[in-house]
Amino acid sequence: MNPRQLEIFRAIMRDGTLTAAANSLGISQPAASKFLHHLEDQLGYTLFDRIGGRLVPTMEANLLFADADRVFREIEALKSLARDIGARKIGLLRLGVSFPVTYSALPKALSRFRRQHPEVKLHLHALPKREIAEALLLGDIDLAVTLSLIDAPTVRSEILSEIPIMAVMRTDDPLASKASVGPADLEGLPLISYGGHAEIGAAMDKAFASYGRQRDVAIQIASSVGAVPLVREGLGIALVDGLGAWHGFDGLTARPFEPRLTMQMLAATNDARPASRFVAPFLTALRAVL
Repeated sequence: MNPRQLEIFRAIMRDGTLTAAANSLGISQPAASKFLHHLEDQLGYTLFDRIGGRLVPTMEANLLFADADRVFREIEALKSLARDIGARKIGLLRLGVSFPVTYSALPKALSRFRRQHPEVKLHLHALPKREIAEALLLGDIDLAVTLSLIDAPTVRSEILSEIPIMAVMRTDDPLASKASVGPADLEGLPLISYGGHAEIGAAMDKAFASYGRQRDVAIQIASSVGAVPLVREGLGIALVDGLGAWHGFDGLTARPFEPRLTMQMLAATNDARPASRFVAPFLTALRAVL
């Protein structure tokens, strides 16, 4: 049973006569009759009894019809899907995003993007930067959004925003009364921050050294989001990126770190892999939020 035979069989079952089925399909009645005869010859049994000038479905036809109708509808859905993809109505965008971005700018950016592209399916991977880089190189994601550079020959990056370093503390901490916080203010206090191996960690170490002090990290974290429960528990002051809406966390506040240090939010694609056409409109939405 080929698709055309399936279409004609379904039309006859639906419309009741060869003439009505032929009219609904835009073909002649003899052509429809010929297709039906060929189908019955291939199957080896009769699908319709000719009674009083009408076609009455046999038991075999009724058994076939339910599945034949389902298959036909699935074919039609596939055709519609192919048309929609061609018309760029739907698609897929796979994102690899660092945790701080996921918990800050990303939701609003996705909201803006989906208003313009509601049919696009999104695969979101919130991962550490190392795993994001691996996924980008393997082609498992279309776009990476990180707070440090993915250094690889085929990766093309652009800076989206400069993110200042902030000192995050409890609202009842004495440092909350200051307009900004510097190395001298953090002397002797337990510090929650990135390790010295991180790009920003080295810059922080240098800033502390320029004031004759050492950045002594009591609790090392990989992502600023992890600092929230630690600061709330009174385990120290966090020196982290300013992406988080720190004032939105109950009991926490943030002050700019001086001297001013920044991290870069970057978008990266892999030129060695086919690019999703939805990368550009998503980045437009993300830039608008930033």
